[in-house]
Amino acid sequence: MAVPNSGLYDEIEAELDFSDIEAKYRVDLDDNLDNLIVVDGVPVIDKSKLEKLVAKISKEFTKKGAAVKPDNIFVPWDDFTGKSKGFIFMDLGSADAATHAANAMNGHPFDARHTFYVNKFTDIEQFASMDEMYIEPKVEEYRPKEHLKAWLADPLGRDQYVTYRGDDVEIHWHGKASQCEVAYSKKNWTELYVSWSPMGTYFATLFRQGVRLWGGPSWEPQQRFAHPLVKLMDFSPCEQYLVTWSHDPITVPPNLPQGPEFFSPEDEGNNIAVWDIKSGHLLRTFPTSLIEGEDSSMKKQMQWPALKWSLDDKFVARVTPGQQISVYELPSMGLHDKKSIKIEGVIDFEWCPHGEKDRDEAEKAVKSGKTPKKAKENMLAYWTPEVANQPARVTLLEFPSRRILRQKNLFNVTECKLYWQNQGDFLCVKVDRHTKTKKSILCSLEIFRIREKDFPVEVVELKDTVTDFSWEPKGERFAIVSSNDPNLGNPAPGITIKTDISFYQLDRGKNDFRLLRTLASRTSNTIRWSPRGRHVVLATVGSSTKSELEFWDLDFNNEDRREGQAAEWGSGIQHVGSADHYGVTDVEWDPSGRYLATSASAWRHTLENGYAIWDFRGQVIEKHILDRFKQFIWRPRPPTLLTKEQQRQIRRNLKEYSRTFDEDDAAEESNVSAELIALRKRLVDEWNAWRVRCKRDLVDEKRSRGQRVDGDRHAEEKEEIEEWIDEVIEQIEEVAE
Repeated sequence: MAVPNSGLYDEIEAELDFSDIEAKYRVDLDDNLDNLIVVDGVPVIDKSKLEKLVAKISKEFTKKGAAVKPDNIFVPWDDFTGKSKGFIFMDLGSADAATHAANAMNGHPFDARHTFYVNKFTDIEQFASMDEMYIEPKVEEYRPKEHLKAWLADPLGRDQYVTYRGDDVEIHWHGKASQCEVAYSKKNWTELYVSWSPMGTYFATLFRQGVRLWGGPSWEPQQRFAHPLVKLMDFSPCEQYLVTWSHDPITVPPNLPQGPEFFSPEDEGNNIAVWDIKSGHLLRTFPTSLIEGEDSSMKKQMQWPALKWSLDDKFVARVTPGQQISVYELPSMGLHDKKSIKIEGVIDFEWCPHGEKDRDEAEKAVKSGKTPKKAKENMLAYWTPEVANQPARVTLLEFPSRRILRQKNLFNVTECKLYWQNQGDFLCVKVDRHTKTKKSILCSLEIFRIREKDFPVEVVELKDTVTDFSWEPKGERFAIVSSNDPNLGNPAPGITIKTDISFYQLDRGKNDFRLLRTLASRTSNTIRWSPRGRHVVLATVGSSTKSELEFWDLDFNNEDRREGQAAEWGSGIQHVGSADHYGVTDVEWDPSGRYLATSASAWRHTLENGYAIWDFRGQVIEKHILDRFKQFIWRPRPPTLLTKEQQRQIRRNLKEYSRTFDEDDAAEESNVSAELIALRKRLVDEWNAWRVRCKRDLVDEKRSRGQRVDGDRHAEEKEEIEEWIDEVIEQIEEVAE
């Protein structure tokens, strides 16, 4: 067989053009390294632990929204030792994902001995080839931010409050009648409700997409938290963190943006989210814990707030009913000591507040040059019901040492509620007990004196059911609402429950709590103390037939006692005023303790909605009936920065300050009088001008009809001159000594 001529084939191939086919099927090799990162600080291991280490690293990155598969993690090995070199390479798939992973995981604590330090691979190449010639960077123009506490510098010393009506949200200045004005208003500012942070720094609004925080004089947005269909929120006491809750479990769609401020697949199914306010980052999510209702036939309920904060924002805790209390450290949100506090049957707990006494002791130590005492540890109180042969129990627990400080056994217990005094001086445990037949309920108050040795407990036995309990702020008194009305618990429509209001005070002489006074046969069901103590309001809230407000002063005869006059125990309690606000649903004092706001919300009923502001004696300052009115909230104030000595100095010089205020009041009244005189003069001038016009029109009309006009037709109209005479009635000259 003849062999074809190879030279012929070469000539044919040279004449054909394959460039289009080569371009179509060409495979480009990706030499871009922007999707790679280098992670340093990785534990050094041998190959037997490789799979476990890679899986854990992948999980840690996924938590922060930087999902990476174990197959995309490359571990370099030392051929001499057979162990890893302490760093790894990771392929994130894209440059954006690599940038996010580097920002999110740099400085991340992997365990107690290892911290990740993350850089992009291209950055390392850039650092290696960096020009050693220093080039000064361009300095950006400084743009000052608005001060978030600017409202505290108001020259008139006014407070603020917010109202929510229909779709309108308004923030008002509150002061004298001439000083009240709207500071800011916005339509559709929220879709659910509004809230202030605990110290008034932030204003929060809720939308379907999540929560927005606002602040500053211009009310610019400060932060946002993406929690779809959010329903509830709660700030930490120091305003560093925010908790949000939604009834709908968290879902993460495939196209959801990834980042530390968004949910990741690991959060799916949870309802509660914890956020860092300044950075906007998501710290952790939790499922909802439900507790049994008071009756076994009732559905399980969610306790809110679901997470409870220590007063210094160092810890946050949640209870798993019947099992344990889990305490998490901030800002890592890691479980403290990597284990929960196992407590069989635990129902509820509360953190102890920090008082001014603790701060004062530290200030005294600094002034005297002594070494301050060890900072007081946090404390929490919890209670457990009767289980098998074990009695119910209230426990005081020191944290983080987890040392039990005090326990008190209780018997025949139906329910307990914990009430801390706001300075942490006392803890009251309201105990509802059942008789052996379980047909009736008795009540007792177990009061722990926290600042005394061994935490002594005083017991106040009561025959009636206590429906409300409230400590006096910064004081040693408390008030209770009690009732033996047979309709209590199952009130029929239109029936008002009869109640008694009782005041108790610690008697230092006898070292127990004594009854000051009982106000019998009332309808009040709510107690509201002034933030400064002394004054208290008793209100009938939520009733369709009664809406009374009673204003009481518990130190009315305080001046007599200062002058050394003998005073009968409880004689200082004085009724100073009464008022009525039909359909009242909310009662709240302003931060100064001088004014009280009551409101009737359309969320509860639709009759005469609106709000009213009263002084501490029950005199109405302003009242507004507004349809579709929903919410009224005073803006909180942060704690004072003044020391106790500075506050005492101000009290001693109060007359000097009062003289300045009196002068301002007089000047304001003078301005008002001048404005009133100017208004009256303007009205008189308008009246005279109108009369002159009418006379001129009448003369012109007569002339047009050919009628005779009295007086000289060509004479000029008389000019009316008004003379104002100031007469001095009395002049008194005072010579200041």
